[in-house]
Amino acid sequence: MAAGGRVELGFVEEAPAWRLLSRYFPSKVGGRPAWLGQARLPVPEELRCGCCQQPCAFLLQVYAPVSGRTDCFHRTLFLFCCRNPVCYSPSDNRCFRVFRNQLPRKNDTYSYDPPPEEPPLEGPTCVDLQLQSGVPLCRVCGCLGPKTCARCHKAHYCSKDHQVLDWKAGHKQYCSIQSDHSDVALPDHKFLFPEYEIVIEPEEVEYKEEMQEDVDSSVNTKTCTDATAAAVSGMQLECLNEEELEAMAKHETKEDKVFEEFKKRIALEPEQILRYCAGGDPIWISSEKVPQEKEILNCPCGAKRIFEFQVMPQLLNYLKADSLDESIDWGTLVAYTCSEHCSCENKYTEEFMWKQDFLCT
Repeated sequence: MAAGGRVELGFVEEAPAWRLLSRYFPSKVGGRPAWLGQARLPVPEELRCGCCQQPCAFLLQVYAPVSGRTDCFHRTLFLFCCRNPVCYSPSDNRCFRVFRNQLPRKNDTYSYDPPPEEPPLEGPTCVDLQLQSGVPLCRVCGCLGPKTCARCHKAHYCSKDHQVLDWKAGHKQYCSIQSDHSDVALPDHKFLFPEYEIVIEPEEVEYKEEMQEDVDSSVNTKTCTDATAAAVSGMQLECLNEEELEAMAKHETKEDKVFEEFKKRIALEPEQILRYCAGGDPIWISSEKVPQEKEILNCPCGAKRIFEFQVMPQLLNYLKADSLDESIDWGTLVAYTCSEHCSCENKYTEEFMWKQDFLCT
């Protein structure tokens, strides 16, 4: 992955299931997490929505090793989100959780050498619900599963919420069967997002100064009368003095400029769902609700967090998350991670996520 100003773009592609397994160190969207480290996974309480307290769903992961750091030879960022549309209120980041995990090249789980580029001779016939270390995973979401079915003691869950969901989806039909259930296909719980591989490519075309000049020109030719017309629609003009009208005009012009910059930049590659540039700068859809430095919480190790990647609104087109005319939504999701790439003490460390919406009030 790029750092220091070079931008890399992520695009979704269909991929065979074997390429999305943990041992191939994938970047991917949806399905169950392809966990990197086998120990000290996020506990269920860490993966609950901060608004409704329901379990979050796995959204995506990005494989992002750090060059020159032996302890970050393998490094992956995991992003989770709530599936409840009502939790997506403007400027509320609590429905997202992002975690970082990293390993040295020599570790107890993966081969020292790169994985082969061809499919394994004997692939799994069903979803693997147990890590190589023996840690059980939830049948519904693929996260840590410390709870078990009280009846068969073989099905594992992250929470009572997912135990109930699995029971209704079909577990009750074979719960008492005297087997390990490994030959029983998992039902569709309607909880996971569709699964895709994220393919990374460099941003080939740089954002040229003349494009910026075009934006400035189109914005500056907009009159104050045009800019304030919509803003004062339905209001009595005499209620606003000249200074207030001028301030509104400037605000509208600034917002138009920022949004036009955003559209110009992504128009070069309209299918991008992710932008990666560790230590660089995100592109914003609005001048409103851009985090101040003090709002980006430091890492528990004390180091500042820096921008690493952002998720683009185009990803929403692939998630099939609409329900009764409601959907999860965002303008852009921006992830900030520890600038020192601290060791994490061999655990999954939570990082900082910021959500910016298209309409900020």
